[in-house]
Amino acid sequence: MNIVFFGPNGSGKGTQGTIIKERYKIPHIETGIIFRENISKGTELGNKARAYIQRGELVPDEITIPMVHNRLKEADCSNGWLLDGFPRNLNQAVRLNGALGREGVDVDVLIQIILKRETAKKRIMGRRICVNDSNHPNNMNFAAIKPDGDRCRICGGELKKRHDDQSQAAIDQRHDIYYDTENGTLAAVQYFKDVSDRKGIPAIVELDGRNNVEEVTRELIEKLGKFKFQVS
Repeated sequence: MNIVFFGPNGSGKGTQGTIIKERYKIPHIETGIIFRENISKGTELGNKARAYIQRGELVPDEITIPMVHNRLKEADCSNGWLLDGFPRNLNQAVRLNGALGREGVDVDVLIQIILKRETAKKRIMGRRICVNDSNHPNNMNFAAIKPDGDRCRICGGELKKRHDDQSQAAIDQRHDIYYDTENGTLAAVQYFKDVSDRKGIPAIVELDGRNNVEEVTRELIEKLGKFKFQVS
C-alpha cells in the first residue's frame, strides 16, 4: 500500500501517520529525515542539498525529487510506504507521479486531513511537546487536551514549546505554501484527485481535522478498512 498523506501543520498528521505505520507495517517517510540521511552519508544528492541548506536556500526540486524517489525504492518499501510532507507543491506532485509511473508504481491512497487555516494556526501556537512522547496531545488552546500546568496530560512528562510554533511569521510562511491552491500543497492534492478521477486510483480518504485525535483515528481506520490491503 503506497500512501501520500496531506494535512496542514497543526492538523495532527504526524500522530496519525505513526498509527498507519504501526498498523500496516510500512515505513513512515518524511522528507526532513531523507535530507539528513543523505547529508550524513555524503551521497551525491546529499552533498548538493547541503550546499543549498548552508546558504539558507530551499533545496530545488531537481535534488529533492530524485532523493525521495530513491528512498521509495529501498528494500523496506517493497510492501508499501507512507509519504509525509511531500509533495509540497504541484510541480513535485506531477514529477513524482511521473517518475513512479515510469516504473509501474502507483499511489494507492491519498489521505487528506481537512482543517481551516485559522484553526490550524491556533493549534500550533497552543501545542506543547511532551519530552517522553511527542505524539501525546497537549494544547493550551483546547480544553479537551489542555495540560495541567507544564506537565503532559497523558504521562506527566515535562512539556516544551517548539520555537517555531510561537512565531506567527513562521507559521504563516508554512501555511502560505500548504493552502496555495494554484501551485502549493493543495494544488498537489487536487492533482492526485484529478488522477483518481481518471484512473480510479489513488483512493481518496478525507478526514475531518476538527475532531480530536481519537475521533480522527477512528475515522481513518474505518475508511482505510474499506480497502483490500495486505497487512504484513
